[in-house]
Amino acid sequence: MTAVLLYQGSGYLPDDLTESAMEFMHAHAGSPFLVFLSYNTPHSPMQVPDEWWNQVLELRQDPRFPEQEDTLHTRAALAMMLNIDWNVGRVLTLLDNLSLTEETIVLYFSDNGPNGPRWNADMKGRKGSTDEGGVRSPLLMQWPGVIAEGTVITDITAAIDLMPTLAEFSNIDLNTNYLLDGVSLAPLLRGEIESMPERLIFSHWRGRTSVRTQTYRLGHSGGLFDMVNDREQRVDLASEYPELADSLEEARARWIREVVPEAYRKHPFTIGSEDERITWLPARDATASEGIKRSNRYPNDSFLTNWTSTQDSILWEADVLTTGEYKATLYYTTAVGNEGAQIDLSFGDASLQATIVEAHDPAEYGMKEDRVQRIESYVKDFRPLVLGSISLEAGQESLVLQAISIPGKAVADVRLLQLERVVEL
Repeated sequence: MTAVLLYQGSGYLPDDLTESAMEFMHAHAGSPFLVFLSYNTPHSPMQVPDEWWNQVLELRQDPRFPEQEDTLHTRAALAMMLNIDWNVGRVLTLLDNLSLTEETIVLYFSDNGPNGPRWNADMKGRKGSTDEGGVRSPLLMQWPGVIAEGTVITDITAAIDLMPTLAEFSNIDLNTNYLLDGVSLAPLLRGEIESMPERLIFSHWRGRTSVRTQTYRLGHSGGLFDMVNDREQRVDLASEYPELADSLEEARARWIREVVPEAYRKHPFTIGSEDERITWLPARDATASEGIKRSNRYPNDSFLTNWTSTQDSILWEADVLTTGEYKATLYYTTAVGNEGAQIDLSFGDASLQATIVEAHDPAEYGMKEDRVQRIESYVKDFRPLVLGSISLEAGQESLVLQAISIPGKAVADVRLLQLERVVEL
C-alpha cells in the first residue's frame, strides 16, 4: 500500500493553486462564481523555484535593519512576489480570454505586515504587531466600467469592509446575527461620494489593541501618533491632544468589553454539516495530554509525536450536527517494531477500536528546497488508516483518541483524523 495524501499537488504550490483556480473559472464561466485564491507565499518555508530566485540573485539590497535582517530571507520573499505577480497575471489574462473582465470584481490584498525585520515603508511594527506596520496592507480592486481606473481611496478601511462592499456590488441583502462594524465602500469606489464619515478601526492581537482614526493611532500601550506625518510612531502627541487621547482610550475599553470576549470563545469542530460530507481534524488543532509532543511549536505542517503511553490521549472538541454513521480515517506514520498498537476512538458513549497493522516510517523532506533554514516542521507523507465506522449522535462532545495497548515503543505520529458521513440516521 502506498501513502496517499489528501491532495497531491503538482509542482510549486502557488502555481498549482492558480491552475486549480483557472480550471474552476473555465468550468463555471457561464454562471456567476466566487474564487478565493489564497497563496501560501510570501511566507516561510522560503522555497521558490530557480526561475524566480535567479532574477533576484544580483539584486542590490540596502537592509533597513542590517544587524537583524536576513538578506537571503528577504531575497526569497522578493522572488516569491515575482511568482505571485506572474500567477495573478495569468488569472487576469484568463478573464480577458473568457470575456469576463467587465463582469468580474477582482480584489488583491494581503493579511499583515512583513514577518521579519525588512523594509516596511518606514512604518513601525511588523507581523504580530498592532502598530501601523503590522496591520496596514494594500488593497487593489478592479471592476472596469464601475471602478474608474486610477481611483485612490485615502479613507481608512479594513478587511471587515469587504463583505458589505461585495454584497452591495452584488445586490445581496445581508442578514447577520450580529451588527456589522464593516461598511460598504461601494459609494466611494463608484465615485458617488468623496469621503466616508469619520470612523474608528480597532486592531487586536494577543491582548494588544490599537485604535486608528483617519489621522491618528492610539498605540496598544498608550501614546497618540500622527499617522500622516509620523509613520514610525516616534512622537507621542497625547499630552498635546489629551481630550482626543482620552476619548480613544474610552472607545478602546468599550470595544474590548463588547468584542474581545466573544472573539476568544472556543469553537468546536462542526461535523456532519449539510454542505460538507467530510470533516478534517488536524493534529495542530487537537489537545494532547502531557506526554505527547508537537513536532514544532509553530502549527504549520505540525503533527503529534511521542505517543508512548496508554494514559495519553488526543482530543478534539466537536459539535456533531447530523446524527449518523461516520467512517473514521487516521493519517499516521509509525516505525518498524511498533506494529500492533491498538487504539480507541470515542465520542460520548460511541466508540470503535482498530489496530495499526503496518509500519509506515517515511523520511521527512523539504530541507533541500529551502533557500533559508525553516523554523517550522519538515513534512512527511502520512498513510491513511481506516479505523472503521462510528455512530455519532448530534451534540457537542470531545472526540478522543487513546491507545489500548502498545506492544512497541510508541503508537504513531498523527497528522489528522478524517470523518466522512456515510449514513444519516
